[in-house]
Amino acid sequence: MMKQQCQNCKTEFVIEEEDLSFYQKINVPPPTWCPECRTIRRMIFRNERALYKRKCDATEKDIISMYSPESPFPVYEQKYWWSDNWDPLEYGTEYDFTKPFFDQLNSLSKRVPRYALYNVNTVNSEYCNINIDLKDCYLLFGSGMSENCLYGDTVHKSRDCIDNNWVGESERSAHSVDLQRCYNVAFAQNCQDCNDCFFVYDCRGCKNVVFSSGLRNKEYYVFNRPTPKEEYKKFFATLHESLGSHKNMQESIDKFEKVKQSAIHRYMIGKNYARATGNFIYNSKDVRNSYVVSGVENIAHGIKALFGQKDSADIFGVSGGQLVYEALNVDYCSGGKFLLNGTSVIDCQYSIDIHNAEHLFGCIGLRNKQYCILNKQYAREEWEALVPKIIAHMNESPYVDSMERIYRYGEFFPVDISPFAYNESVAQQYFPLTEDVAREKGYRWREADRRYYTVTRQPEELPDHISGVNEKILEEVIGCDHKGKCNEQCTTAFKVIPQELQFYRKMNLPLPRLCSNCRHYQRLKQRNPLKLWHRACMCAGVQSAESKAKIVYTNTAVHFHGESHCPNEFETSYAPERSEIVYCEACYQNEVI
Repeated sequence: MMKQQCQNCKTEFVIEEEDLSFYQKINVPPPTWCPECRTIRRMIFRNERALYKRKCDATEKDIISMYSPESPFPVYEQKYWWSDNWDPLEYGTEYDFTKPFFDQLNSLSKRVPRYALYNVNTVNSEYCNINIDLKDCYLLFGSGMSENCLYGDTVHKSRDCIDNNWVGESERSAHSVDLQRCYNVAFAQNCQDCNDCFFVYDCRGCKNVVFSSGLRNKEYYVFNRPTPKEEYKKFFATLHESLGSHKNMQESIDKFEKVKQSAIHRYMIGKNYARATGNFIYNSKDVRNSYVVSGVENIAHGIKALFGQKDSADIFGVSGGQLVYEALNVDYCSGGKFLLNGTSVIDCQYSIDIHNAEHLFGCIGLRNKQYCILNKQYAREEWEALVPKIIAHMNESPYVDSMERIYRYGEFFPVDISPFAYNESVAQQYFPLTEDVAREKGYRWREADRRYYTVTRQPEELPDHISGVNEKILEEVIGCDHKGKCNEQCTTAFKVIPQELQFYRKMNLPLPRLCSNCRHYQRLKQRNPLKLWHRACMCAGVQSAESKAKIVYTNTAVHFHGESHCPNEFETSYAPERSEIVYCEACYQNEVI
């Protein structure tokens, strides 16, 4: 392994032997940014939630776009961008060996049209972004194959869900995080195969359970205690009626937080994995420092890597490919490096919005093309001769950004040329910064747009119980309780749509007091950060060590280490200063299985 000082944060980081072997295999130099700074740099190029009204620069139609009206390049509505009405090769230019490569790519990026939203096959879902196969959805992001889902992130193969993050194959779920195959579940986290459960954490195969954690295949439980069926029904009827009140709902949420604090927490969430570090790892092997991955092999520093991705590193939202490095939003790619948005890509580098493409370097918006540089077509022999010369030029005359960070060949796109400000991008969601700190780090910050609406109802003026809400609420502009004073991309106001009101009435849930962005950030806070710490198991024998919250968990089984402290250590996304009780895999399995 080797040690390196990060160009960005100036801290020292280690490049492991496996990483060095991978860089040699794909013929790139070792990185000069640490893994976390590289992750943030990629994230700055992905905007999910900041949507704008603007005109299509081709048809003059009013459209919704992830690019603000002041973006320097043309923006086309989806259908027009994918049509044959324009030719991206018309923007092609000769490579200029007197200018840094990234200056030339930036110049090209300001001329080539972009698609307004990154959606595929979406129906009646105009206010959604980075999705595939949606129907009747609203403000859903990074999701797919779902119907009638509102206000969510990473919602797949689900229907009739509202205010969820990371939910799959579920129906009628609300205010939940990390669910799989659940029905009629609300205020839940990290649960699978559960029905009719409210305020549950880390439960599997449960039905009719409330205020409980760590249960497996249980029914009729309240606060982790078995409860007679009739007694349970009475308790739940009272609870369900009370949830229609915003005041009572908040009190129940506070109770649930205490349930989670008293539970034991597995050091890493996942299933069917081998040799893995990170969190939320499923059906995968040889995974390092990666998060939310499934069905992958030999992945390092990856986020949302899925569906057979293998032999890749430094990726976000990448699936079905191999030998991919420093890429964002790319599917079915082989041998791709430094890519942003694409599908079915072979041997392409430093390219953006490319589809069904092969052998591209520094291209934008190309479809069904091969052997192009800066959107200019070349013969195969010319292309193969020119690319090594450009790489050599990138090393000899590197791009230097406003913070004196140097970009030679092997670095991802400079943050200077991202079309998004830091607070528009997903970087703000996972690594939140204040405006002052972001600017100090050399990241752009977008001032909030002037709002032309008038708030007609303050949140404190809303009826406490959903039963007191009538159809007139659909005409109101409701102020967000954060009033734009938070650091959560607050929209300051919101409206209730008919689908939403119908759902609240069906589930007997009160109207929200926060805008959808602020609600999204509250759910994000329930998840651990994309970072690892080395820790020891907190199992102290017959009970846990005392947590930071002064809680002790009493074990229900004899563990392999008997009454002595567990010797196991691990990498975990639970920081040492956190208040949860964290167990290793062996001790956790003793308690919950």
